Amino acid sequence: MQLRGNRRALAPLGLLGMGLALLAPAIAGDASPAAASAASATAPAGVHGPAGSGAGTQGGVTDPVLPGTSRSGPESVAVSHFGRSPSTPAIAPLGRLLPADLLVVAPATLSPSVVAAILRLHAVAGALPVDAARIEINGKLTATLGVDPGAFRAYAAKPTAQAAGLWENVAAGGVAISYTMGELDRVPLGRDLQVTGRGVEELPLAGLGTVGIGGVDAVVSDAVARSLGMPADNAIVISAPNAVLSSLMRRIQRVIPRGAAVAPLVAQAAPAGSADSGWAGSGTVGGASLTRAQLVMFLTAAESRLGMPYVWGDNGPDAFDCSGLVQWSLAQAGVVMPRVAAEQALTGPLVPLSQLAPGDLLFYHTDPTAPDYISHVAIYLGEGEMLQAPEPGLDVEIVPASFGSQFAGAVQVDPDIAAAIAADPAA
Repeated sequence: MQLRGNRRALAPLGLLGMGLALLAPAIAGDASPAAASAASATAPAGVHGPAGSGAGTQGGVTDPVLPGTSRSGPESVAVSHFGRSPSTPAIAPLGRLLPADLLVVAPATLSPSVVAAILRLHAVAGALPVDAARIEINGKLTATLGVDPGAFRAYAAKPTAQAAGLWENVAAGGVAISYTMGELDRVPLGRDLQVTGRGVEELPLAGLGTVGIGGVDAVVSDAVARSLGMPADNAIVISAPNAVLSSLMRRIQRVIPRGAAVAPLVAQAAPAGSADSGWAGSGTVGGASLTRAQLVMFLTAAESRLGMPYVWGDNGPDAFDCSGLVQWSLAQAGVVMPRVAAEQALTGPLVPLSQLAPGDLLFYHTDPTAPDYISHVAIYLGEGEMLQAPEPGLDVEIVPASFGSQFAGAVQVDPDIAAAIAADPAA
């Protein structure tokens, strides 16, 4: 392992978030909200790119393989075809989309009065109660939401929201899983999934469509959620596209009960005229960064995994998905990281490409069903190279760093922020 480049001055702190930390065991797999774009930054010397939307070459160098590049557009929301009962409720036409900006999660049911209090807060455009828990799907613990399909689809990523057939299937008793889980765990359409809640049930696969809430890889109807024993209405999805989220989160914290937590689902860009292009949020400007000793241990650990197989949902020591590799490698340096790429994207300040340094994390939008969703992460090594666990059938590898149309930004890890995001406030 070789360190390439020098550590830059600290940039502004990132947006703190707890994601679905309240849902108790660890989530497997990757899924996430958008990071702020770094497209206007200048790439460092030696960087190969931009990569474009698919595999190609730049200067004779083959672009790295990123998962999810084989399909694009709303048609990528794969919908199953199975018999639906005539009694299945019809799904209302899709109205105005409401971006999911915040998530409240509690160990038990949140009363309607809490939802009403949140809706009265300034800049809140919508608040929808949902059921939230980790349940076992095909043998893997999966963060799952129980929803009213017709109401919830407005909070989903646009291509998934527009897939009416998927939501009709959910209303009919199916389980929709994220594009990432379906593609990278190779879940075939037309086959029932084994879902373990209160008991074991065989549920038809509704389709592959990512909702765009970090860490959530499955959605069922609220009726199915009840049969699985999921807690009722213990979470609230909040849309507040014009709010300063850090301020709104403080106001929400005052109206939710003890034991509940509120988490951001998006990263907000810093206000115009700020000193840097970092993310605004909780905390103070100028936080900690990896020490040189931590950086050496992190990159040494990551490079020691070269040639290990990609397995969706695995986090080592002998098989990894993309964020599992990042989490495991940083753990060898004593740094606690959240599990999924979407939350790892919130673990420090956004880095301009002109200041990119070894150990920074590179994030990508590779999910055509949720184009603004962070679904892949790689580790920058310097000199235009990155290390990644790419996709099934490929092993952990070093490839030219990609800064094409799928690139979502680079982050310098702050161990304090990372530990706060990884913490479970309900534990």
